[in-house]
This record gives sequence, C-alpha cells and structure tokens, in this order.
Amino acid sequence: MSRHIKGVIFDLDGTLIDSMKSWENADIRFLRENNIPVPPGISEVMKRLSMKEAAQYFIDLGVRMPHDRITERIEQMVYEEYSSSISLKEYVTELLDVLEEKNIRFCVATANYRSLTDVILRRYDIYDRFSFIYTCAENGIKKDDPSFFENVSRLLGTSPEETAVLDDSLHCIESAHRSGFFSVAVYDSSSSDWEETSRTADLSIKSLQEFAEFISEK
Repeated sequence: MSRHIKGVIFDLDGTLIDSMKSWENADIRFLRENNIPVPPGISEVMKRLSMKEAAQYFIDLGVRMPHDRITERIEQMVYEEYSSSISLKEYVTELLDVLEEKNIRFCVATANYRSLTDVILRRYDIYDRFSFIYTCAENGIKKDDPSFFENVSRLLGTSPEETAVLDDSLHCIESAHRSGFFSVAVYDSSSSDWEETSRTADLSIKSLQEFAEFISEK
C-alpha cells in the first residue's frame, strides 16, 4: 500500500451514515401503501438503481404514479429520519480531523437526494467540512459509470491513483477499482456481499477508524 493519498471521495449511505435500513423500510412501505406485493431481495435491487430507474421499477411492479411523483414520495418518507434520527457511522468526525491535519481534500459523492444529503450533514455540523457534494441526479450520471469518479476527482484536483474512494457497495467499489482509484470497501451491516466487496477493493475496513490509522501512517 504505497500510494500517496491526496483526495478522498466519500459515499454517504452505508459509509458515512447508518441509513440503509431506512431505505429498505421506505421501499417496503411505499409498495404496501400502493397495494403492491413486495418482491424478495428488493433492497439489493434498489442499491444499483438511479432515482429514475427506481421509479420505473416501481411502475413496472404496478405502481400507478408518474416518475416524479414517486421520487417525491420516497423523499418525503425518509426525510424525517434524515433530519432527526439517522446516525453518523462511528469515527466520522475523527477521520475528517485526520484528513484535514494531513491537508487531504475530501468530498461526498452520492446517489442520494441532495435535500437528504444536506440535511443530515448539516444536522451533524460537518457539511462545511467537505469541499463539495456531488450527486448523481444533479450531474446526470450513475456511480457505476466509468466517468463518475473521474469527474469527481477532477473537481477535487486529484488524479485517480492518488484518490481514495470509500464506499460500501460492490458495484461502486468495482467501478472505482476499474478506473484506477484506491478503492476502500467500508463494512455496513446491511451488506449481503461483503466478502466479494472486500476482495475487490484495494483496502477493506470494518470501521472508519481503520482508514484514519492507515492515513496517519503515511
């Protein structure tokens, strides 16, 4: 592990915040309130979909709503939890302290809604610590697109080989790894493919404290 890290791209859900259960519950609640049977493994399906694709998925299951109304309703269902009860993962603020001490730039790149991203980062008073927030919806690109992380690192002003991508999702780790980034798999209790994700990544960690220690040793 000889890379010199100059930038860090953080995923949000499952990486910085403990929110994956909220999404699973929201998907189930949404289908039930529309009298649609919940298919098995829905949480794994939804992880890979953009907001537009998720809306189409619900429509294909039988939900009779336009795409924008579906995305608005899902946002409404989880907003209260983001603004009041979802917690940060352990050691987030301490890791940010280490990165700032090392003059390493860092940002958030997420498939989540901008409103939800903003409200939870502001609630924990860490919003202004990130260089910027990059969302799939605002930029019209999915996280498994090869150019996604390249676009983000360009904004950070760092090259792929000197930029770490921290994410809990297999498809994102695969994308970052293929594009030459230092891919760091972050464990989340909701993950059903942790073993494959950790094998794919350049580094796998059970807690953010491990990455802080890794950076401190550089």
